[in-house]
Amino acid sequence: MIDTGILSSHLSGLWVTFSWQIALSVFLAYVIVDMLYAKYTLLVNQLRPAGAATAGALMYFLLAVGVLNYANNALYLVPLAIGSWVGTYFTVERERKKSLRK
Repeated sequence: MIDTGILSSHLSGLWVTFSWQIALSVFLAYVIVDMLYAKYTLLVNQLRPAGAATAGALMYFLLAVGVLNYANNALYLVPLAIGSWVGTYFTVERERKKSLRK
């Protein structure tokens, strides 16, 4: 059985160290990560090695930034997941609209 006192204490400790500036940075970083990931996939499919390699390198750099933040505070997983969703959605939607214009 989970001791709710310990859980409550742990969550309060996470909120004490939570920073909205870091949360916004994580959100924006993961919007960019997922935009890069979608673009990376497109570039690999188009057999464009330099573009794919550049997108991949930038993506992994930003992924590391996120890991360093949520390793210290699990609450940063929320802006990370939302940023990931937003980045992928808008990139795929943009590509879909471009393909409809052709």
